[in-house]
Amino acid sequence: MILPTISTPILLFFRRIVRGYFRRHFHAVRIAHAERFKGIDGPLIVYANHSSWWDPMVSVLLAAELMPERRHYAPMDAAALEKYGILKWLGIFPVEMASARGAVQFLRTGEAVLESGGVLWVTPQGRFADPRERPLEFKAGMAALAARVAAQCGSCTLLPLAIEYPFWDERLPETLLCFADPVIVHAGEAVETVQRRSIGALEQALEALKSKAVARDPAAFELLTRGSLGTGGFYALGKRVKAFVTRRPYVPEHTPMQEMPK
Repeated sequence: MILPTISTPILLFFRRIVRGYFRRHFHAVRIAHAERFKGIDGPLIVYANHSSWWDPMVSVLLAAELMPERRHYAPMDAAALEKYGILKWLGIFPVEMASARGAVQFLRTGEAVLESGGVLWVTPQGRFADPRERPLEFKAGMAALAARVAAQCGSCTLLPLAIEYPFWDERLPETLLCFADPVIVHAGEAVETVQRRSIGALEQALEALKSKAVARDPAAFELLTRGSLGTGGFYALGKRVKAFVTRRPYVPEHTPMQEMPK
């Protein structure tokens, strides 16, 4: 099986675009338990809830910031991928949704990715869904793939990632991320068991992230990237002038936050 194409120059260019997108459109990107992602070796599938168009951009950012030494891949609906041709050069591979052929495509390509040492990113819900929706419902493909890879390699790691985009005190929203404890799939484990365990782990991650989001405490997160600050426009300009005239520090944020260092 031929691996999906990754063009290093295009990937570096696209990562730069993604970083700029987050800086312009979010107040900050904050992450809890990044260490659970950084230290994993062997076959790895990162799976997340799917609430927004921004979710694939999150995976690009995390791959670049936390695990740049490995190659990263992801499936995408074949029809949608045709609209975004550049993604074909970034390790994104087409899958025909809701068909037996698509299921085979996903399993074969996913297996090749994991056996090559690549990291696979998936959104097993297969559709956009609110992060508070319960119970979670997953397509069967991820669990089947993890069981197959574990049978060949001895184990496969499923790492749950919870994602939310809430507004806190500022003009722009936050990107909040939380990795849960990994689900280790062992050889011989039934697909149904893998499915049940993976769903439960992501539900726990989403509940943990919801509590952190409600608390609005930036100290519960590591600051991954800083975005746009303040209100912008003429109001921000007026604050700058006032700070200069009164010789006081200019504080662009509505509510200055104590950040956890990266």
